[in-house]
Amino acid sequence: MNTKRKSTPSPEGQRQLETLRQAVGKTLEKKRRLGQYAVTWQDGKPVVKGEDAPGSNDNAQ
Repeated sequence: MNTKRKSTPSPEGQRQLETLRQAVGKTLEKKRRLGQYAVTWQDGKPVVKGEDAPGSNDNAQ
């Protein structure tokens, strides 16, 4: 079975991808405003960001 992969999504796929990007952006902004941490992916590794992120207050007592 041979399949060819397009380098760009179809117009419908592009709309869906943009909708997902907007939803994720809004969710991350909401978490930031609420002071909640978020886990994202950067350079092939998970990254925890936020004031209440696990491990961010290890030295504070």
